[in-house]
Amino acid sequence: MTPERFAQIVDAYGADPRRWPDAERAAARAFAQAHPSEAQPRLSAAAMLDACLAADAVQPASHSLQRRIVASAGAPGRRPPRGARALRWWLPGAALAGAGVAGLVAGALAMSWLSVSAEPTNALHEPSYLSTAFGFDAAGADGSIE
Repeated sequence: MTPERFAQIVDAYGADPRRWPDAERAAARAFAQAHPSEAQPRLSAAAMLDACLAADAVQPASHSLQRRIVASAGAPGRRPPRGARALRWWLPGAALAGAGVAGLVAGALAMSWLSVSAEPTNALHEPSYLSTAFGFDAAGADGSIE
């Protein structure tokens, strides 16, 4: 058992050895007995924290609090106001339409930027496999005009 591991066990499980992991309990106890100057301050701090945690008690909710909670929940099956229902369906549609418009604008800007920044090609010196029969120039694939 190393001092670091002993510190981890005490910090995680507290000062009571009954809460320590079964596989390491005997080694941790042996470490505490063999090194009291290192173990005692850590065990004391953990015992104080254990006492504070044990002193905390949660009070059950009073009947009047329970009644107020149930009353504030509203009647079952109550429908939201008409505007809230319309907003519930309108808002996702508007968000989807906005995302579509943003995509169209971004695509148009990207394509215009790419077409402006691209170098013009000389169609007469293009290899025939890069051109089509539906090109805008009158030159054929072999460069002759027919």
